[in-house]
Amino acid sequence: MRQSLEQAQRIVIKIGTSSLIYPNGNINLAGIDQLAFVLTDLANRGKEVLLVSSGAIGVGMNKLGLKTRPVSIPEQQAVAAVGQAELMNIYNHRFLTYSQITAQVLLTRDIVEFPESRRNVTNTLNQLLAKKIIPIINENDTVSVEEMDHQTKFGDNDQLSAIVAQIIQADLLIMLSDIDGFYSGNPAVDQQAILYHTVHEITPEIMEQAGDKGSQFGTGGMISKLAAAKRILAQNSLMVLANGEKPQVIFDILAGEEIGTLFCPKEKLERS
Repeated sequence: MRQSLEQAQRIVIKIGTSSLIYPNGNINLAGIDQLAFVLTDLANRGKEVLLVSSGAIGVGMNKLGLKTRPVSIPEQQAVAAVGQAELMNIYNHRFLTYSQITAQVLLTRDIVEFPESRRNVTNTLNQLLAKKIIPIINENDTVSVEEMDHQTKFGDNDQLSAIVAQIIQADLLIMLSDIDGFYSGNPAVDQQAILYHTVHEITPEIMEQAGDKGSQFGTGGMISKLAAAKRILAQNSLMVLANGEKPQVIFDILAGEEIGTLFCPKEKLERS
């Protein structure tokens, strides 16, 4: 099954805040540069690549010299506005080093609820891909509160990446986080925790093994990643959850190496 990942043509990459921001709050410029290199190389191979990037609030906090995440929604939205602009500046600078054009796409939950919005977003993304442009996608935090401290429908960028993969019919979602994959428990505190190499169904038992949300710089946690995987499995597609500390791991994933956790529908496993 893993060998078939090399054939994936349309790929959504989701990068978490923990892969963009160091624990001390500073921006991981080396990681961003490596990510730009890898995605540009994939595009040069003829792959269609979309990047769903977290990090707006984390980068905004760094830009404004904030040590703790703001509590109020208006403060978070203001910080996200500053951070989103700065994050795109960094992405544009690094991608242009490799002569790759990018485009910013900010989305809100109406792409799920309203067919016309869904069509417009799908058409835009397809046009960008046709022009060999890499879309860099995030939630529009300045007008949407769902992924902040009032989570209702959109959730966070884990969910957003799965939704993007769904509406553009991606072959594969690669979710890069600060953990090597999905474990039977929290490996930081449970030495007996086992890494699942393959998961083909998100059962209640699987959900019980997930922990809570991530760092103060982001909103995602293992529960949100499993929810995204459930959406991917429901559309009979594939998702790999892996550690994003070194973005070059994307090359290894697509080469079929057993890295991270592969979420794959049982039917695909049986046919492989």
